Amino acid sequence: MSQRPSLTYADAGVDIDAGNRLVDEIRGPVEATRRPEVIGGLGGFGGLFELPVDRYRRPVLVSGTDGVGTKLRLAIDAARYDGIGIDLVAMCVNDVLVTGAEPLFFLDYYATAHLDAAVAAPVIKSIAEGCQQAGASLVGGETAEMPGMYASGDFDLAGFCVGVVEYDRRIDGSRMTEDGVVLGLASSGPHSNGYSLVRRILDVAGATLDTRLGDQSLGDALLAPTRIYVKAIQKLLEAVDVQGMAHVTGGGLAENFARVMPEHLAATLERSAWQQPPIFDWLADAGNVSDAEMARTFNCGIGFCVVVPADQVAQSIDILTGAGEQVFTLGRIHARENAADDAVRLV
Repeated sequence: MSQRPSLTYADAGVDIDAGNRLVDEIRGPVEATRRPEVIGGLGGFGGLFELPVDRYRRPVLVSGTDGVGTKLRLAIDAARYDGIGIDLVAMCVNDVLVTGAEPLFFLDYYATAHLDAAVAAPVIKSIAEGCQQAGASLVGGETAEMPGMYASGDFDLAGFCVGVVEYDRRIDGSRMTEDGVVLGLASSGPHSNGYSLVRRILDVAGATLDTRLGDQSLGDALLAPTRIYVKAIQKLLEAVDVQGMAHVTGGGLAENFARVMPEHLAATLERSAWQQPPIFDWLADAGNVSDAEMARTFNCGIGFCVVVPADQVAQSIDILTGAGEQVFTLGRIHARENAADDAVRLV
């Protein structure tokens, strides 16, 4: 008989019992995101969701997936996990929202070398918090323990969202007209884009997340969760003829807004229409980053855009501010004189 020891999965670095304990710990926050359409509970092989077809004549499903990029590195280094899950949800639901869709449900993927409930639980609880902010159910996810794939203490996140919109009410820019007005909704900071440059600037400047920036630290400013615009925009969609929307992510305001512009129209946006938050001034100064590079890397204070008819601007601003958003009138839509012109000009 062999005298070699009997190996277990735990010997290889995977603790199945720790995963089961984590499921028990997050069950309450996950259940708090439950919508009436959810069938079954946490722990199944698949999340079941009954499509509310009675509310639609021709329902269209809209899906989106994303991560939080290297902002995760700052969160891990600072051991601040209670906002990064909101970032994950926001990056997905805000994208789905651009089409006019209502986010229905969300799934997450959490991968690490060794499962540490003291880290994983607050991360997943913050994912549940993001889902509550978006009105979406967290119907499932995957926690993968993969020793040898990640350094000790590191983890990665990805997410997936599905929403629904009435076919005739989907927003793709095709209804955009000349003289439409572009409104910008304030961001909460850099959101989840440009953090490879952020980390490089911190290194070059010799700064840390504890470095002061006015009445807050750089850590507070840089790790502020991405703003979720779902509920405010849903109120707007119920009352106003929204002609186009854009989620301002990597590429900045001009590049993201150009993605939803029809070929025959263009937009001129005024940079003086809003004052960017101090964190962007600090990044530009500490990294000696040009205005053009800042504008194509960061949101610079505008996280989401909507286009509405000129005669509905005042109503739109009232609705959005009433929902807790800070709103700026950025510019107007106009005819594009020739195809070679930029779809969006930031002046």
